[in-house]
This record gives sequence, C-alpha cells and structure tokens, in this order.
Amino acid sequence: MERFTISLDEALAQQFDALIAARGYSSRSEAVRDLIRGAIEGDRQRDPPSGHCVGNLSYVFNHHQRELAERLTGLQHEHHDLTVAAMHSHLDHENCLESVILKGPTAAVRQFADALMAQSGVRHGQLNVIALEAEHHHAHDAHGAPHVHYRPAR
Repeated sequence: MERFTISLDEALAQQFDALIAARGYSSRSEAVRDLIRGAIEGDRQRDPPSGHCVGNLSYVFNHHQRELAERLTGLQHEHHDLTVAAMHSHLDHENCLESVILKGPTAAVRQFADALMAQSGVRHGQLNVIALEAEHHHAHDAHGAPHVHYRPAR
C-alpha cells in the first residue's frame, strides 16, 4: 500500500471529518479511497462506452398509463441478454418504482437504458454504471466451452 500526505485548511478538515462521521467511515484513509474510486469511475463514465459493465436502472412510472407496463416488460424481454433481474415496487395507487439490474457490453446497456427511460410515462429514470474488466477465461461445463468472468474495474 502506498502512503501520501495531503494538507487541508482547518475548516475543510472539520467538514471532511463531519462527512466521515455521517457516512460511518472508520478512518480518513477509507473515506479518501472511496472518493478517489468515485472520481476514477466518474472519469470512466465520461469516456465513450466500451468494454463491459454492470448497471442499475431505476425509474418511476404510472402503471395506469395505457399499455406502459406491458411496453416496459416487453423491452426487458427483448433485451433478456442484458437484463439480470428486475424488482417492482408499488409506491402508491398510481406510481411504481422499478429497479433493473443490467450486465453486458456498456454501449448496449446504455442504449437499452436510454430506450426504456425515453418511453412516454417513465419519470425519474437514472442509470448507475460500473465498469467491469475481464478477470480470466476458463471452462466450467462438460463441453469445455470457455467463458469470461468479469469483476469491477480497479
């Protein structure tokens, strides 16, 4: 592990310590590591889509809007190769929240998420993407078919 020193003025250090306490970090170091990871992932998000990712697409929609729920489900079925899981929650008599876990090529995940969020009646849509990198190739099945395992990019 590498160490480095930073200097903060007293007011900023106090604000940072308050943030650390509010978020439950055990040390400044762990908080700084998370901030750095977030900044690196933020830069990746600005790059053109490439590689693979895992994502969480969350959105709110009015289930009374004509055929909207069926269209959303249809889109998920059309992209079953990207859709890992979906959770549906009833917020009130009219509105539902769905959270869809996606995994696949980053460009395809973003394109699917954009298409779903663009449906008339979908509100508050947001995609959170985490870049993945290939970890290793190997075979599990009796036929020896190789496949790749992905892990969050470092």
